Parts: sequence; C-alpha cells; structure tokens
Amino acid sequence: MLAVVLGGLMMSCVKEEIVFDHELPAFETRDGQYLLEVIMPQGTDPEDKIYIVGEFNGGVEAAVGDVRYELDRSADNTAKWGIYLDPSDFAEGKSLADGYYFYSMSQRNEVSPLNKEVVHKDVPSLGGRSNVYVSKWAAYFDVPEDPTEVKHDGYVVYVIDNSGFAELTMYAWGDDNSAFGDWPGMAPTGNVEINGWKLKYFDTKEANKGLNLHLIFNNNNGGSQLSDFDVTLNRDYYLEITPTGVKEIDPSILVKHDGYTVYVSDRSTWGDIALYMWGDVNDLNGGWPGMQVTGTVKMNGITWKYFDLGEANIGKNEHLILNNNNGGKQFDDVVVFACDRDVYIELTDNGAKEVDPATYTVE
Repeated sequence: MLAVVLGGLMMSCVKEEIVFDHELPAFETRDGQYLLEVIMPQGTDPEDKIYIVGEFNGGVEAAVGDVRYELDRSADNTAKWGIYLDPSDFAEGKSLADGYYFYSMSQRNEVSPLNKEVVHKDVPSLGGRSNVYVSKWAAYFDVPEDPTEVKHDGYVVYVIDNSGFAELTMYAWGDDNSAFGDWPGMAPTGNVEINGWKLKYFDTKEANKGLNLHLIFNNNNGGSQLSDFDVTLNRDYYLEITPTGVKEIDPSILVKHDGYTVYVSDRSTWGDIALYMWGDVNDLNGGWPGMQVTGTVKMNGITWKYFDLGEANIGKNEHLILNNNNGGKQFDDVVVFACDRDVYIELTDNGAKEVDPATYTVE
C-alpha cells in the first residue's frame, strides 16, 4: 500500500513539458527538404519580405529577392513564418551548419537582445523541421536624431523610405554628375524622427547649393533603381519613395495624430465646419455642434481639414454629422464606422461623401 502511495506521489511530481501556441507546428514537412519554422519578434510587419541568408545561398546580395529563400507567413499561427530549403540548391560544399540568419526588407538583419550579430547553426533532419527564434531586428536599436539638434551641410533631402530596398543610396546627375559621388551615390547621412514619423535624410552639401540635379534612388548597386526625381537645390525636399516611384510630400503631413482621423476636403461655402458624433457614445468629443477642426494638411496637392478622433475612442461605433458650426446647415450620418480607420470626405454645398484619397482629385 505504501509503495502505491509513494509511486503516485512520484508521478505527480513529474512535470509535463509546456508547449506554447507559437511553438506548435504550422507547416507540413516535405520529403527531401529542410523545414525551418521561424518565430518572429513583436513588431514584425505581416506584409514584410523576410529572407534566410547564409554561406549556403551566397549571402545577402544573392539571397534577398530570390523567392527560393523568402519565408511565408503562417495563416493559422501569425507569429510563425516558414521556409522549405532544398539542399540541391545550396552552394557546393556548403550547408546550414555553416551558419545562417534572417533578413527583413524593412528592418534589416536579425540581432540579439544585446544588439549583437546572430548566426544560427541548427539543422533539422532532412524531411524534418526545426523551430528558430528571431529576437530582434536591427532597426529596433535605431536611435533617430532630434531634428532640432542636427546641423546640416547644405539643403536636405528627407525621405520616408517605403522602397523595400535592403540598402538605400542616392545618386545625382545634371549640373554636376559627381555631386554625391560616383554610382550608386551616397548613403543616408542619418535618421530623424518627426512627430513619430521616421525619416532618412541626405545632406546635399553647401558646395552644391543652386545645382539642378536628377536624383536616382537605388538599392546600393543591387540592380534596382527608381525613376529620376528632379530638384533644384535651393530648398529642403521631403519625399516618399515606394517600389513604384518617388513623390514629394508636404511636410505639414508629418504630424502626430491622436487616434484615427477624419479628413475633409472642404469644397463648400460654409466657412467654419464642425464634426458631431453619436452612437455608442452620444456627444463624443463634444456636444452639438461637435468638435472643431484639429488642423489642416496638404497631401498630393489637396488641402484637407482634419479631426483627430482620439486614441481612447478606437472601436466605438459612431455616426458622423458634418455641419457649419451650428450655422443651420448639416449633412447627417455622412459615415458610420467603428473609429477603426482614417476617413476621407469631400464636402460641398450639395452633400458630403466618402472618397478614396489615392484616386481623389479636385476639378
């Protein structure tokens, strides 16, 4: 009897291995291939492109952009990304055991929690899988400079970089083909943060003031470049670059918003406008006639008045009523939504309607 009791006590002291959800398998194994299931750090953009890089596939220049080495995000386990690797694709004499790491197109290479270089050497069995952890991306440790404390050399080209380039450089030709050095040009001078917006910047140098130049943004001679953007170096420029091109932005958009925002292209003759809201909370952000305009910005040549709805109000279902600040005119329930996105509205004397800012134009 005593032996039974002792045996039961011993069994109760054996702890079961804990397996967290993000560690559960997310991809099926394949014969003849290695499967790496990679657990990404918080803040990894689900739309990012992430690659595995190592001696086995030629390093970052060869691997980035090659679909064989691009990871897929699991549809069921959002923290996990996976990749199948065929050893027949590997460089001769090289294997995963020679070391590898992961590279994010938007946040660069992975690093340790202490911002040190990371090299993995875990190798699953052929036809098997391994869990691999990415602790941090290099961008996590970027410390943007305070723009008010930076001393610039000449005029400045500020860039919101959505290009996806692993490395960004800027070349110039025109009045002086070597203004920013030989191809592929100069790397960013630094990084700044303006009201939560992170920008790279290029100092164009005092000696180049007044030059007419064609700027070419490229991925540091990696074979990709954007169309020319023409400038005269008589002022600072604020640009956004994407995989499809370069556009100038008005620096007034670099504001820090409180929650989601309602933008209004005011084509009316009302003069003053106000925004009243009712729904889950009546008189949200103020009793009738509602809240006043938070500010104005200019985007793509169009001036928008905007109302910041407040971080605390995200998720509330509300009806929006635009009015002329209690002057007797109003348009009821222009938009009904859950304060879960930015909204763009065109207001005229005849009505108000929601518009798509990407295609909206003013006649």
